Amino acid sequence: MSENYQVSARKYRPQTFDTVVGQSHITTTLKNAIRHQQLAHAFLFCGPRGVGKTTCARILAKTINCTNPTADMEACGTCPSCVGFKNNTLFNIFELDAASNNSVEDIRELTSQVRFAPQQGKYKVYIIDEVHMLSSSAFNAFLKTLEEPPPYAIFILATTEKHKILPTILSRCQIFDFKRITTNDIVAHLAGIVAKEGLQAEEAALHIIAQKSEGCMRDALSMLDRIAGFTDGVLSYLNTMEHLNLLDADFYFGLTDKLLCQDVAGALLDFDKVLEKGFEGDTILSGLAEHLRNLLLCKDKRMARLLDVPNDHKPIFYEKANQMPPSYIISSLALINDCELEYKNANNKRLHIEICIIRLCYVLQATKAHFSYEADDEKKNFSRVEEPEIMPGKPVEKNSQPVPAALKRSDPQPALVSSNPQPVVRENAFTTVPNNNTISAENQPVRKISKNLFANIEQAVSQATSSNGGEKKAITEELARKVMDDYMNKMQQSGQSVLFSQFKMMRLELLPPDEVKIIAPTEFNENYAKAERNAIIEYYKAATGLNIRITTAVVEEQSAADANQPRILSKAELFEVMLRKNPNLGLLKDGLNLQLEY
Repeated sequence: MSENYQVSARKYRPQTFDTVVGQSHITTTLKNAIRHQQLAHAFLFCGPRGVGKTTCARILAKTINCTNPTADMEACGTCPSCVGFKNNTLFNIFELDAASNNSVEDIRELTSQVRFAPQQGKYKVYIIDEVHMLSSSAFNAFLKTLEEPPPYAIFILATTEKHKILPTILSRCQIFDFKRITTNDIVAHLAGIVAKEGLQAEEAALHIIAQKSEGCMRDALSMLDRIAGFTDGVLSYLNTMEHLNLLDADFYFGLTDKLLCQDVAGALLDFDKVLEKGFEGDTILSGLAEHLRNLLLCKDKRMARLLDVPNDHKPIFYEKANQMPPSYIISSLALINDCELEYKNANNKRLHIEICIIRLCYVLQATKAHFSYEADDEKKNFSRVEEPEIMPGKPVEKNSQPVPAALKRSDPQPALVSSNPQPVVRENAFTTVPNNNTISAENQPVRKISKNLFANIEQAVSQATSSNGGEKKAITEELARKVMDDYMNKMQQSGQSVLFSQFKMMRLELLPPDEVKIIAPTEFNENYAKAERNAIIEYYKAATGLNIRITTAVVEEQSAADANQPRILSKAELFEVMLRKNPNLGLLKDGLNLQLEY
């Protein structure tokens, strides 16, 4: 190693305002102040570590003492003052580290030097770093000098913790807030250094370094030096991830695929592999949370700018995000957050995370359809929040979770429509209302009773009857089957393979004159039918011109012993019996947006 070797943080430390990265709002203000000779007597530079506070303080001290500044108010670098500053022989600039010199005696020694005018240059500049570390008595001893310094004295205070400084000090300073350097700015700066040093680096590797530095340029440069030494000057994405002890995005993509498929064994085996590589459990949890957060951001184009991943990874994130419901992502993030909070207190940390992974495998099954409503002075309108399609998964046992194995079936035809119900079914009745909104029995709105209630009922029945030619037009079994076949074919063609596989396990039952009932084998399958209900109603209306009523039900097997026993009808079943005897009851119910009480 060369005797003159310098780390990149020192070697490439900015020497002019223009070379400061990511703080243009500060450097521009300071240059204008120098140009118009409107310099304050005291500055406070505050912000996170490694963003250029002390660097800007030194550049300011150098520039205001330069005897031949450029037109852009930059130090020339060649005058005696600039040369003395570079060689550290200029006696007009004093630096004090308040972390180790924070007593009253240290401040008194500093203020005693302020009395003497500079022997060279125009200003004596005092840079006090980590000024928040001064004791209260030291602050008080500094107040008078800071308030009324000589015209040739300028104080520049730097701190990472502005809130610890006394208000009496803050009121005497011109405050500049430094911000964290953006990832793109750090990547651009690192790329320039890589080119100057003759290194080879992938953009994705530089992006990971910038992201890991969390806006601190000094940390980013330190990591660049360390990884360049580790990889002999060739920085790839994989060796950068390995050296920084980070998990590759491919691991999280594979893990989320298994979670969606409810592949508990595969997810736990993946977790075991990364534990064997030496990763800690909390690192895995935080990485998974960040991965899901990035997927959630891909759901809305307005949030795409918040996606902080390498550019060549973004298409993969967008593709995977389209296969994952937002409700699943949000529920999973909440579960991971709870697991992280309890991780430190867990006795068996591995088991704690394994339980979290098992729960994540069943988050999709536990996610229910959501309802939202808006209220005004007269009524409340309810609408179902649609869920996007989930990602194809791994085959599981029949009548359990979603059966992605059914995705490979070549026959797109659903079960035949039956006009006579075979098994006993448990109803979850939904009826069509004019605005195609679904109203749950629990959230049924309270409606005001009009004085002309009976007149309104009669008018609604009359209008509904006249609009249908005096009677409802019935749908045939053949037409109902054809429309559903077309709807399922469009599902499959549009890539909604999981949704298609769910409907393959369901069958249709026609209840003349205008009701099509979708019968599912389990409640979980029925949730898919409920989520698609409004879309199916619209599709039937567009295809047939009829206002079809879509209901859903779950099959319940009936034992032979119970087959001959009389059964008490539910309210929904009783209404269906009454509806068959008098179809006008359905018109009345639809016209007034009435709902059954359960």
